[in-house]
Amino acid sequence: MSIITMTHVKKSFSDKEVLKDISFSVNEGEVVSIIGPSGSGKSTLLRCATFLERMDGGTISYLDEEVVKEHDGVSIYPTQKELRQVCNHFGLVFQNFNLFPHYSVLKNVMDAPISIQKRDEKEVYEEVKQLLDKVGLADKENAYPCELSGGQQQRVAIARALAMKPKMLYFDEPTSALDPELTAEILKIMKELASENMTMVIVTHEIDFAKAVSDRVIFMDEGVIVEEGAPADVIDNPKNTRTKEFLNKLNY
Repeated sequence: MSIITMTHVKKSFSDKEVLKDISFSVNEGEVVSIIGPSGSGKSTLLRCATFLERMDGGTISYLDEEVVKEHDGVSIYPTQKELRQVCNHFGLVFQNFNLFPHYSVLKNVMDAPISIQKRDEKEVYEEVKQLLDKVGLADKENAYPCELSGGQQQRVAIARALAMKPKMLYFDEPTSALDPELTAEILKIMKELASENMTMVIVTHEIDFAKAVSDRVIFMDEGVIVEEGAPADVIDNPKNTRTKEFLNKLNY
């Protein structure tokens, strides 16, 4: 089953066309990595998929139900209430963590399931304890973000996304603010999630990681999908000149 399908996505900022007629879908259990140079539209595509940006044209379906429709080439969005319902399908992990600085680790992770999903506090507490253990932070539940390393903050952010029990996770350059040692911590957790068949879309500059965990790799440049396919094809044996140039610049 397709978790998300986006068709003919167009997005401009002022007179700059950032996404040019992009279509893609992600199936349940699939891990898709999106690579490409800065400014290629990768993060904007993710922000459109998660409703943080509004598309100019195109459609979005979640679980085969069309959420954003199109009329006369213009994207038509549902009400905020309907969008909030759809947002329960996915979690989003940002590059800069986006934790609440005045909340403890425990409250950061527990807050949304209780306040948004109206779930039982005791039940959520037990689940969150398990999640913090899963990401290696069982001893940090009473700490505050300022007391944590960047890698620990990102692990809290991953636990917070998982606490909502989403169908899929989006990662927007989850390691770009981290040094190599902390990056390894985060990639290890993401590999574990991939091994558990968590559906994931990952915007990343970690080419080795993308190759190791992805079922499919998408290379974007200048607002279009230039090439996509299995990691062995796109990374090890790219067909397109632009893909080859990009990977050569990274000495890959």
